[in-house]
Amino acid sequence: MAHPLQLGFQDAASPIMEELLHFHDHALMAVFLISALVLYIISTLMTTKLSNTNTIDAQEIEMVWTIMPAIILIVIALPSLRILYLMDEINNPDITIKTIGHQWYWSYEYSDFVELNFDSYMISSKDLMPGQFRLLEVDNRMTTPIGMATRMLISAEDVLHSWAVPTLGVKTDAIPGRLNQASFLISRPGVYYGQCSEICGANHSFMPIVIESLPIKEFLNWTSASVNS
Repeated sequence: MAHPLQLGFQDAASPIMEELLHFHDHALMAVFLISALVLYIISTLMTTKLSNTNTIDAQEIEMVWTIMPAIILIVIALPSLRILYLMDEINNPDITIKTIGHQWYWSYEYSDFVELNFDSYMISSKDLMPGQFRLLEVDNRMTTPIGMATRMLISAEDVLHSWAVPTLGVKTDAIPGRLNQASFLISRPGVYYGQCSEICGANHSFMPIVIESLPIKEFLNWTSASVNS
């Protein structure tokens, strides 16, 4: 959960988000080194009296400032491509959940269980309990087991939506007439918040996403109670 004045990302709760955080630090270090080098060169040219205008015709320096950026781009691109493939790879998911975006709420359907589906509406500010977050809490949380590969099938009924949970590194568009998919694996128990990140209409900011991860035994108890109710 993000907090006021937070400058960095939220703590990762899935392996994919951990990889994204590592890549962010990797790319930021490259940007920092480039900025420091350029600042040093600019300050040197402005302060030293030993600069010579003939250096602009040197072939050696031309080769250096052409090859070095290419190497830096390769160093950044390779881990980026690796993470992209990991995000799109879905192999034998343990559980499949279908979510459909509506104006303005989410509905969930557990494909591996019989008659386990529900709608998830935001709780209004006047109905919030102490400790609940305004504009982020819902009446029915999506519940998933810890340590199991989860596949999300995402679509929309009316307009464009986007199912996004920053802590899990998931953000997939919900498009009417099209079924997109995403996958994640939650590595620790907790409650994770997200929101529709597509401008889908007047109540765009009032369709939050809440995921609660439970141990497998508690998850099965929850599914039994939900089906029976």
